[in-house]
Amino acid sequence: MIRFGLAAIVIPIIIYLLAGTLRYWQGWLYWAVIVLPMLVAVHYFLKHEPEMLERRMKLQEREKEQIVIVNAISLIIIAGFVATAIDLRLHGLNAIPVHWVLFADAAVFFGYMLILWVFKENSYASRIIQISEGQRVISTGPYSIVRHPMYLGMLVMYLATPIALGSWWALPIFALSVPFICWRIIAEERLLLRELPGYLEYCQERRYRLLPHVW
Repeated sequence: MIRFGLAAIVIPIIIYLLAGTLRYWQGWLYWAVIVLPMLVAVHYFLKHEPEMLERRMKLQEREKEQIVIVNAISLIIIAGFVATAIDLRLHGLNAIPVHWVLFADAAVFFGYMLILWVFKENSYASRIIQISEGQRVISTGPYSIVRHPMYLGMLVMYLATPIALGSWWALPIFALSVPFICWRIIAEERLLLRELPGYLEYCQERRYRLLPHVW
């Protein structure tokens, strides 16, 4: 609860640092889209599935390949927020039309809801790549559509975030996360195929990793 509560406080600080002013409706709308569903979800999972939240709190990857991927994505996100701040200072807070900002916020919300759906369907979901004791293949809910719906939700959020915050400049930087997410998926599947019984059969039934009819 402390960690999630701090997130709700830290995000407004970041928003203020980006714009340099509290009169930044795009930032506050983004905060609401991110934080309000998060608080509701945390309350639900603390009550019904605290073990899943505990797994989500584990942040340290064990494999060197995954450490490289996670660090690269973290640097990309930081660079994206820095680019957003520079763009807002140079071009103002209203360079992107309102309807694009609202559309991007809707996409962020959709991506976040997809991730929460994954958590509801798959209690084994973790921040780090690992196989838990008793873990089984999940093929229902969003997993009936693609094999890695959580990463799809993350990418939607990453790509929509700079537009929701009012920056075109930062979009190409956030887009650099796409190949690293794909790399992470491929590495994760190697582990799942090796250690999770039934995953090979699941892959044969669900052909697409991230986007139906694409990949």
